[in-house]
Amino acid sequence: MRRTAIILVALACLTASAACSSKKKSPVATKSSTTSSSASPSTTVPPGISPLTGLPGTPATLDRPALIVKIDNAPRARPQAGINKADVVVEEMVEGGITRLASVFQSTDSPVEPVRSARSTDIAFASALHKPLFAYSGANPTFLSLVRSAPLVDVGVEKQPGAYHRDSGRPMPYNLVSSTSALYATASGGSRPPALFTYGTPTGGTPAKGIDLVFADIVTTHITYTWNGQGWLRVQNGTPHVDAAGTQVAPTNVVVQFTEYHDTGIRDRSNSPVPEGTLVGSGDAWFFTGGMVFKGHWSKSSASSVTTYTDASGKPMVLNPGRTWIELTPSNGKGSATAQ
Repeated sequence: MRRTAIILVALACLTASAACSSKKKSPVATKSSTTSSSASPSTTVPPGISPLTGLPGTPATLDRPALIVKIDNAPRARPQAGINKADVVVEEMVEGGITRLASVFQSTDSPVEPVRSARSTDIAFASALHKPLFAYSGANPTFLSLVRSAPLVDVGVEKQPGAYHRDSGRPMPYNLVSSTSALYATASGGSRPPALFTYGTPTGGTPAKGIDLVFADIVTTHITYTWNGQGWLRVQNGTPHVDAAGTQVAPTNVVVQFTEYHDTGIRDRSNSPVPEGTLVGSGDAWFFTGGMVFKGHWSKSSASSVTTYTDASGKPMVLNPGRTWIELTPSNGKGSATAQ
């Protein structure tokens, strides 16, 4: 099933107080699915449960704020440290068609490497997490201003240099290292994050063997996920995506959030346009959980509001408890998605 969308570009909201919506043509559906959710789903987090995974937590981590770490995903940045320990990972397209990861930690600690720079797409996502800690290697002046005016705790390398060091075994700029423990120790403020998903036992859906995703511009980032009975095994550009410990990425859930990208007007050092994903608005979404795919929608009314995910009937989409990767797959340009 191939699904491609051509979208009218809309401006995104870059600050925490901004809100906007976008007109969006739905991608053409080539495969139908029967979708339903568990009775009475709720995003209220029961006592003792981690808000970002729906799994039992520990007293030491349950009430601490979320920590977002920007991690590079260019070929020379892999294998990365920490990506299999993050509760939620958001994959966004950056310049040239490569991708970068916003890895969200709260329930588990881990080393993180390589830490890289912020992008404007991060602001609308981070602003909904109740003042999270935000770790990054820097940003251009425009994006840096956005970060510093957003409702988050800046624990970037310029603010907290003592929490970072360089890995002598890797080349710059792919060698900036930190850890969640070091970053949490540097900052105060922030509060427990909200639940981003409704967790439970989903019912219905269509059996799915895997997912095929393309982020494309100057280069093509080709990603597949294959269901192995427990999670979705990730392969990037034909190679199993493993972390620094050699463990293949295999999240419990994969959310494909069809996202409009537009040119920010900023250029990188190679003069490539720097894109931004529009996260305030609404669009189509596919949910891969438990070996099934569900078709539905996403919506977000403002930068500070949590994204709402619903099934085809408009009910809250229910995901199995566990770690989740959110794929901000381009709905305009050369991006595509296929459920297998």
